Amino acid sequence: MIRKVTGILLAILILAAGTSQAQHKLQAGVWRGVLKMPAGEVPFNFEVKNTGSKPEIAIINGAERFRVPDIKFYGDSVVITMPLFDSEFHLKQEKNGSLNGKWVRHLGLSNAYIDFSATPNTTYRFLKVPAKAAFNVSGRWSAVFDSGSKRDTTVGEFKQTGNELTGTFLTTTGDYRYLEGTVSGDKLYLSCFDGGHAFLFTATISNNQTLINGKFGSDSWTAVKNANAKLPDAYSLTSLKPGNKKLAFSFKDVNGKNVSLTDARFKNKVVIVQVMGSWCPNCMDETAYLVNYYKKYHPKGVEVVGLAYERTTNFAQSKRTLTQLKNRFNIPYPLLITGYTPSKGDPAKSLPMLANFVAFPTTIIINKKGEVSKIHTGYSGPGTGQHYTAFVKEFEKLTDNLLAER
Repeated sequence: MIRKVTGILLAILILAAGTSQAQHKLQAGVWRGVLKMPAGEVPFNFEVKNTGSKPEIAIINGAERFRVPDIKFYGDSVVITMPLFDSEFHLKQEKNGSLNGKWVRHLGLSNAYIDFSATPNTTYRFLKVPAKAAFNVSGRWSAVFDSGSKRDTTVGEFKQTGNELTGTFLTTTGDYRYLEGTVSGDKLYLSCFDGGHAFLFTATISNNQTLINGKFGSDSWTAVKNANAKLPDAYSLTSLKPGNKKLAFSFKDVNGKNVSLTDARFKNKVVIVQVMGSWCPNCMDETAYLVNYYKKYHPKGVEVVGLAYERTTNFAQSKRTLTQLKNRFNIPYPLLITGYTPSKGDPAKSLPMLANFVAFPTTIIINKKGEVSKIHTGYSGPGTGQHYTAFVKEFEKLTDNLLAER
């Protein structure tokens, strides 16, 4: 029914094309988009480039430029389909060139609709003219997020130049990727949009050492500057249950072929099992890394396989989103459709030998004997700077050591 409704909407847009003479292009340059989320407006910037008769968008988050080439025009209506995370924008192009409409997220069995507007020739993110920054928050912070039912300790990494602010938060389950924003007076603002997730962080800067009155959705947070702040060892959070040495599974790949760790291709190989989902932003960062890792290490005797936990148990729908992911990153290793969703402990049900599964992605490293060597929880992506560099160095050293074992 959901897809049928979307199809009807697109049909209406196509009919509208016959009654409108709107140009099939967007104004080139930097735009400001605003998502009207329940917790507040989430602003972000994107750049439009018109290549020939077809525009292309790059969403801007700090150092990241997230390319979005799928833009279609139906009269004065515009449909922008995100390359990942199964979402799109259904928009109307106004006479002044601005865009208004909805961001539509497909969530397996339901859709979410968020109001959206975008203005061309607008380079600021939060404030057109911010007040002079009262403090500089550059550095590492120990932050505590409080949802009311639990408290999570995270690590904040910020870089501030004048009013401009970039950074991220690292947690035991991953990071919040590339955040960008502003310091205005004693107020901190950070946001990120990647096509599937819209994050907004605000706080008051009490002094150079303390952040108070923080808000992130319905959570509150505070932070103190701490150059030595760190998270628990990512290899210590998930393990095998006592008495288990090996991982076992058999799932279908996107072509419907059964794949198991007992298959000949995995025999006497170092195997990396990526527990992931196409909806997970940290999984996308890990996938981008593993594609290059595979090219480097596959000739040396390493195999990689992804176990996908999608938002639906429908094989065809999971195949569609995973094929989109596979094409986006040119993934050379198999992606398996587990048939389980990420909720209600399903990963633990599908892999019952695991103890304390807590995060997507989780990466299971198997030695040449077929035994689990280590399990890494979460992922610190390139938005975390030196944390990402340290992970890559450690992970590849571990791989080299396992390849050297007899």
